[in-house]
Amino acid sequence: MSTAPSPARYGRILALALPTMTVASTQAACQTLEVAFIGRLGTEVLAGYALVLPLLLLMQMMSTGAMGGGVAAAIARALGAGRRDEASALVVHAALIGLFMGLLFTLLIEGFGPALFRALGGTEEAVRHATLFARILFAGSVLVWLANTLASVLRGAGNMRLPALIMLGAWGVDAALSITLLTRTSLGIAGAAIAYVATFLLACIAMTLAILKGGAGVVPSLRVRLDPALFRRILSVGLVASAMAAIANLTTVLVTALVSRHGSAAIAAYGVGVRLEFLMIPLAYGIGAALTALVGLRVGAGDWAGARITAWRGGALAAAIAGMIGASVALAPEPFARAFAADPAVREAIVLYLVVIGPAFPALGLGMALYFAAQGAGRMRLPFLASLARIGLAVGGGACAGERFGLAGLFVALSAALVGYGAIVALSVRPRLWSAGRGGR
Repeated sequence: MSTAPSPARYGRILALALPTMTVASTQAACQTLEVAFIGRLGTEVLAGYALVLPLLLLMQMMSTGAMGGGVAAAIARALGAGRRDEASALVVHAALIGLFMGLLFTLLIEGFGPALFRALGGTEEAVRHATLFARILFAGSVLVWLANTLASVLRGAGNMRLPALIMLGAWGVDAALSITLLTRTSLGIAGAAIAYVATFLLACIAMTLAILKGGAGVVPSLRVRLDPALFRRILSVGLVASAMAAIANLTTVLVTALVSRHGSAAIAAYGVGVRLEFLMIPLAYGIGAALTALVGLRVGAGDWAGARITAWRGGALAAAIAGMIGASVALAPEPFARAFAADPAVREAIVLYLVVIGPAFPALGLGMALYFAAQGAGRMRLPFLASLARIGLAVGGGACAGERFGLAGLFVALSAALVGYGAIVALSVRPRLWSAGRGGR
């Protein structure tokens, strides 16, 4: 008789998603508040922060939802199959991967940071501030990677509440400490970097203690023989997901360059509009983190049918919530535009963006949620192809459509890219691909 858990119900998915969604939203709010105080230090300081931000976001995305997804998926599949010793050993292997990735980011910034900031177009003064901020912040990359890796271990075991509570406390400390150092000391932007590193030191300690006390369902032993197969179990998902995170960031950079061809109003409007897309990240990551664990548990138990049902239920939830947001701004775009812009030309461009892009939000929500579910299943080939299709449609299609039909044509291409992304990821969740014997364990 099968001991596989039944497919997760909608209420169960939401209950597991809410803690992670809350953390992601709190993180976004705290970092937005921090930017407001950094802006008071001067334009060049704020420009320096802006030069570092893409690298910081990339590290956060890779360590939480990308490589972190590979960790959570591997832990969930091991526990689902009843292989507790393997789950225990995976904790050590995951920590070593986090240690390596953190050191890699530190070395990259030390070796290439200033040159990269200059390549991004920063003035010498902005590059100076960016280099100071980045060198302090990325000196603590190991702490960021370890904290997020250990949080993924807990999530993979189905424990969403504990890492959420730890990170809620951590982000509260970060906001308070960062604002204090920015406003009450002469450290300047270095104060924000110091606060960030200190925050993740505390988070790393708390996550370690939580796991050593059995928060992940197993108590790992440090006396583990390293096994290349266990590294592959994590990296087969984590490396692909990390590449997808890099592609997503590259897509935004290239599209921004395309939009800039249509004038200052267009680029200002895109900057506002794309923030609405970023609001989908807490939603998708919250539901997605739950799906990674729930799907991985069922795959580990050999219940591929239950894994597919769980994935589709989570995808439907994300699509419905994202669809409501998209429909609200597409049907009534003027209030949103007025809230963010006073220039009539910018407002007009924002309205155009919302009317064209808003209807594609359900596909974006569906695709992002099922991408996390695919991590749990260890089936990343089509989601990776979906990310390539998205950048191809957005950049290639956007260049052609923008040249022929103007800004409206470019936005239509961006909308088509979101729909194409969601459709391709959805096509991957079918019995022919999500079944035993298709690779992976």
